[in-house]
Amino acid sequence: MKKVILKYDKEIPESSFKELFQASLNYGIFDILVDDKYVEKIASIERISIYSYNIEHSPKFLILNEPTQDELKSSLELANKNNFFVGCSFLLKSKEDEQKIIKIAKEYNDLSFIIVKAIDWIIIPFENLIAELNQEDILLYAEVDSIKDAKTLLKTLEKGVDGIIIRPTCVNDILELKTLMGYILKIDLIEGEITELKDIQKADRVCVDTTSILHEGEGMLVGSTAKGFVLVHAEVFETEFVNSRPFRVNAGDVSAYVMVPSFNESGELIMRTNYLSELKAGDDVIICDVNGNVRIVSIGRVKIETRPMLLIKLQAKIKDFNIKVPINVILQKAETIRVVNSELKPISVVDLKKGDKILVAIGPGATHFGTSIKETIIEK
Repeated sequence: MKKVILKYDKEIPESSFKELFQASLNYGIFDILVDDKYVEKIASIERISIYSYNIEHSPKFLILNEPTQDELKSSLELANKNNFFVGCSFLLKSKEDEQKIIKIAKEYNDLSFIIVKAIDWIIIPFENLIAELNQEDILLYAEVDSIKDAKTLLKTLEKGVDGIIIRPTCVNDILELKTLMGYILKIDLIEGEITELKDIQKADRVCVDTTSILHEGEGMLVGSTAKGFVLVHAEVFETEFVNSRPFRVNAGDVSAYVMVPSFNESGELIMRTNYLSELKAGDDVIICDVNGNVRIVSIGRVKIETRPMLLIKLQAKIKDFNIKVPINVILQKAETIRVVNSELKPISVVDLKKGDKILVAIGPGATHFGTSIKETIIEK
């Protein structure tokens, strides 16, 4: 997993610090680089891992700025005795700087990480560093000034750097970074038992082609009502008759709800729904894996075509409440359309039978234009 280290120092105005730091906690970013200005406020939070250039801050990760050999050796000896980690930071302005960084990273096996801030040239020097240090037991972090540079360096040479250090300027910076790292939320998935299967001669179904590569175990949460959603698996599998479409989820009929991301006034991620028929290129949608981990991807294309369909009716029992929630979904009846069974394995809808259990998520209930509300409503 890539790492985000947020920099809270004297350049962050006090008027925005509280909001930014709270957003860090909301999005689960607990690696923080501090200076004297904010160390007391941040270090008091139990979950925080402190990075600092000052050993008096008692950091978990001590950073040495362009150290001499003597400084390196003495700090590593102290770290071994006192249970903290040591890394180095460097400005990269020339080929000589690049070679020096590689030499130190390879010579000092006890170093945990290297932080590099490139000046002028960025991509080529980091390509060289990633290639040279790929087999070394050391983490390469890039210190950047913009989200744009973060995106670039996380993908350089496909592997990318191991993490990003950046000073956030707004809550949206933190959200974008967390999204770049991958999963940003977790949903509780439970088993739903199939109570009825019914053929529908024809209906309009929606294929959602994303701009991202989806992986085995990932899909979209789709349901005919807001009470609950079925995890519909992405078309990532090669078959004898059909090539994989690892960017696609054949998601269901046009009237179905699909989980999409939204954000409240504090910048926190919340779930809402869209009809599948409403989705279009450029929209964002939630991708969920079999463990409930969630990430956000963008849509590149939506295809609506008439196909034979299958109505799947389920009941899901909510633990501790002895309540059974009815869940419906209508999916194309074809071998390549898969849901996920109770063993976390994809299973084709044509192989489903009454009594089978598949993964579902309990929904927010009533919605108004996709936003969860508290009201009496009947959907069936």
